[in-house]
Amino acid sequence: MQTLNDEIANLYGGAVRVRVCGICLQENRILLVNHGMYGKDGYFWSPPGGGIVFGETAHEALVREFREETGLFVKPGRLLFVNEHIQSPLHAIELFFEIESFEGTLSAGTDPELTTDGQIIRDVQFMTWEELTAFSDQERHRIFSQITSLAGILELNKYIAGENGRSND
Repeated sequence: MQTLNDEIANLYGGAVRVRVCGICLQENRILLVNHGMYGKDGYFWSPPGGGIVFGETAHEALVREFREETGLFVKPGRLLFVNEHIQSPLHAIELFFEIESFEGTLSAGTDPELTTDGQIIRDVQFMTWEELTAFSDQERHRIFSQITSLAGILELNKYIAGENGRSND
């Protein structure tokens, strides 16, 4: 098991967090962010996203998070699925939305919640399925172990169970 970055554990540990994430596909590639959540050299590739703040809609949060993390302005689409992540000390309910369109220049952004020294965004890029699957399961979001191609991400179960593996479909 990987050791979580202390600043992330202190900020988000011990509480249930509601997050939004965007599935942005272009030319058989998916947009991913490399987070250094598990140490300076640790990879963790996941779709862009983050926490919803009080008073913000899920779509507003998704637009904000994409801008912060990738520099892109997006138009969120339909809700695709919900993933429940439980790995102590973190517990998150993640709402995954399709991204209908985007504009702007792709660039690695920052997390305003984190200190300058604690920034975890290492890279952002569009990846093919082959590039993504070259990483181990621990180096990529668990939704990618549920599918066998990028097209499969649009067909995932509506609810992906948490740590205990039980689904409430």
